Amino acid sequence: MKTRNLLAGAALLLATHTFAAPPAKAVLLDFSRPALIDTAVARATMAEGIPDKLWRVYPASKWGFVSQVEGGMMANGTCVVTARVMMVALTPTLKVAIFRPRQIATAFDAVPSSNAEQCRELAKTKLTEATQSVISSLVN
Repeated sequence: MKTRNLLAGAALLLATHTFAAPPAKAVLLDFSRPALIDTAVARATMAEGIPDKLWRVYPASKWGFVSQVEGGMMANGTCVVTARVMMVALTPTLKVAIFRPRQIATAFDAVPSSNAEQCRELAKTKLTEATQSVISSLVN
């Protein structure tokens, strides 16, 4: 009997934090520096971090996400990255983003003695961190 309750509880816990692909018409915009992160990678990173639960609370027909990753390698070999994610409203008819963010999060870091590949990894990590921050403030 206890095993059944534990399995049911575990299934319920997993069901509340499911991460599915975003809806087909979800607006995920990226305005990042291509040397740091590719647009497709940035969109996929945001999509992975947005749980299915959020799309039920904030429908894709009314809300979208915008990401921006900036920075790069400095002359002394330090990689500096800033990643920002915003949840923005969409216009009712054209479904374009309105710059009136519902929520914004920024993550940044600097890593000395790094190379370009490590800098790209840091960019992806910081984008994931910023996405998680926006999501955690919207859906608990």
